[in-house]
Amino acid sequence: MRRVTIPVAYMPLVDAAPLIIAQELGFADAEAIALDLIAAPSWSSLRDMLAFGRVDAAHLLSAVPIAMKLGLGGMTTPLSAVSVLSVNGNVIGLGSPLEDRLRATGYGFDFADARGAAEALDAAHDGHLVVGVPFLFSMHVELLRYWAERTQLGTERIEFRTVPPPLMADALASGDIDAFCVGEPWGSVAVDRGVGALLLPGEAIWQGAPEKVLATRTDWAENEPDLLGRVIRAVWNAGRWLAKPESRIAAAEILSRPGYLDLPAELIDRALSGRMILSGQGEQRQNDDFLRFHGAAASFPWRSQAKWIASRLARFHGLDADLNAAARVFRSDLYRQHMAQTDADLPGASEKLEGVIHHPTAVASTRGRMNLLPDRFFDGAVFDPDLSD
Repeated sequence: MRRVTIPVAYMPLVDAAPLIIAQELGFADAEAIALDLIAAPSWSSLRDMLAFGRVDAAHLLSAVPIAMKLGLGGMTTPLSAVSVLSVNGNVIGLGSPLEDRLRATGYGFDFADARGAAEALDAAHDGHLVVGVPFLFSMHVELLRYWAERTQLGTERIEFRTVPPPLMADALASGDIDAFCVGEPWGSVAVDRGVGALLLPGEAIWQGAPEKVLATRTDWAENEPDLLGRVIRAVWNAGRWLAKPESRIAAAEILSRPGYLDLPAELIDRALSGRMILSGQGEQRQNDDFLRFHGAAASFPWRSQAKWIASRLARFHGLDADLNAAARVFRSDLYRQHMAQTDADLPGASEKLEGVIHHPTAVASTRGRMNLLPDRFFDGAVFDPDLSD
């Protein structure tokens, strides 16, 4: 095969690891491609780089291509999410003043109970919460809205403020925001700088949230099927390597390099291992499902998950939208096409009930060996994609 260089945009986050590892450890080279990885300063700039053709693929917030399909955000270039790069991986954190008020109520920061955290936050803070998020069309915002509307917090009390992930700790330290929801390692950076504490992982709100996707322009995906397949497979193989416990130390070292995250490897290892340090007091919590790259169909672009995102966006923005059309930006068809030549076990369906799996569960698949992991919502709700229209 002719070796081709493909420009790819990413944000400096731990969940960009499949792209970085694909390039650094030869998974891209095995597919006769090179990934020219270009760091973006913000999610809006990254989106624009992809939409305007500066890059051909990107590490992108899962909600962005769906929002664009719904006509939100002023950018209409059709994008396709051709695989999921990461499941979960966000943290909700508090600035030191709010942390102190929660501790004064006796709250124990268990890092697991979303309802209990909401009750404690409600008791400690009776005003508006200014919450930093990386982008308004994001899983960060949707998880926070879902959590707030189903607890006594209430969505009317939360004001979102857009802050690029690397600047989240600065915004917290200056008092511009009271709290945040961000991808790692930037929550841990706030902890290590002594300006905040971690309250919850995103996984405590929805155990199976698709966080980042591998996105391309739809015309590129359809006009360059060979290159698209090479990228999907390279990233999938990198994710499989990342899922091995023995890979963690090397992965943290690679991601820590100045050309990528430029942070201590120990800080990055927290997200990869799920062993989180919550505050300056040194509390540690283990969360084995904090961030996933592979296994149990982690990289499969479920259209039911896209429809959940689309239904949330449409309802909040008052849109009478075709949710089926919006959900089709998650290209399970292209993923199946380009992964068919690998040994990947693919799910038998492209949609499922979301929130119904509370224990590892066997499901129909192409090779008959797939178990899906829990995808529970904290309130026990179930999302039926057939009833969402």
